[in-house]
Amino acid sequence: MRCSKYDVVIIGAGIIGLSTAMKLLERFPKIKLAVLEKNAKEGTQQSGHNSGVIHSGIYYRPGSFKANFCVSGRDTMTQFCDENEIPIWTCGKLIVANDDAGIDRLNTLEERGTANKVEGLRMVDVDEMAEIEPHVVARKALYAPDTGIVNYSNVTAIYVDRVKVAGGDIIFNTELNGSKVGTGATILETTTGEYETANVINCAGLHSDIVAETMGVDTGLRIIPFRGEYYKLRKESNFLVKGLIYPVPDPAFPFLGVHLTQTMKGWVEAGPNAVLATKREGYRKRDFSISDFLGTITFPGFWKMGVREWKTGLWEINRSLRRSVFLDSLQQLVPELTDKDLDGTGSGVRAQAVDRAGNLVDDFRIDESPGAIHVLNAPSPGATSSLVIGDYIADLAIKNFSLGSAQPTATI
Repeated sequence: MRCSKYDVVIIGAGIIGLSTAMKLLERFPKIKLAVLEKNAKEGTQQSGHNSGVIHSGIYYRPGSFKANFCVSGRDTMTQFCDENEIPIWTCGKLIVANDDAGIDRLNTLEERGTANKVEGLRMVDVDEMAEIEPHVVARKALYAPDTGIVNYSNVTAIYVDRVKVAGGDIIFNTELNGSKVGTGATILETTTGEYETANVINCAGLHSDIVAETMGVDTGLRIIPFRGEYYKLRKESNFLVKGLIYPVPDPAFPFLGVHLTQTMKGWVEAGPNAVLATKREGYRKRDFSISDFLGTITFPGFWKMGVREWKTGLWEINRSLRRSVFLDSLQQLVPELTDKDLDGTGSGVRAQAVDRAGNLVDDFRIDESPGAIHVLNAPSPGATSSLVIGDYIADLAIKNFSLGSAQPTATI
């Protein structure tokens, strides 16, 4: 097979990989750039398996990557969708609490959201709550009226068009098998041949740690896949949910808890939970990969996490296996829900980075190595913030990459 040569190769055609490609080509229109994607279409993993929320920045510690990215990201994403005629529904988000501990956490969220300049954020009492979400029962709630939803598949499709128009190549059905890192160049060995490039950007999501390791990088972490399973409400039951209804989250975990979400896909999602997947792309309970599973259980951080969080893990497994337990969690938000309201299921897989100490990495993790940038943890609000993250990575590329004679244009 012949060896194709590029100035920059991006691994992964998810929403962040494509945004990065788009932003680099805006700044360096003369570079030769390719995006390699193992699947037959863009955004088939995390980018295509999310609830579509344009997050407003309520949950994130001020000053963190999450907060900084989200505060700018919510505005740039909304503007991008408006400019490209991508439908957005500003349906609002209600975060509810039913006990004193939950109300304390709600107060903390209000402080964070205020620091992150979430517009219109306010506490609401029972009477106002009934006006916003008539079927919710809770003691107190935090309301973000400007939170919206979008179908991110529409966004990634526009990103693809922009990359192609700018002269970038997007090469599908191309899986990375290995890398040879040399002086000034890296050879990427794939199922469709070899690609030589001076600069690599690793946006491989569920496989980002493996890609980094093929390039000789010791990341100190492992991507542990967590499957998020959800139900859909029957169409006749959609009236029970006006917008987005969330429980107040446990601050010890980077998961937001089982919630109820209107979507742009025409249904209400009820969930997800968070259970260990035995395959990195394990969207079904029966999906299993011996190499992926061994990669998880041989990582020391997995066992340290397991010893510390085994009760939570067992609870999530119980909720996964027993529909009645899942329903009980939903009834903590909307007591009127019954088993008959649940109709159809779905799932996504979260690429959760875990370090050697067993900590679930909560913030973005973007590392650099000679001639490479590695996006190793890109949790929510990754989709919301994809344009901002693309700019951030482009800034790193300008600082650290050798882009030949290409000269950057003004940032758009």
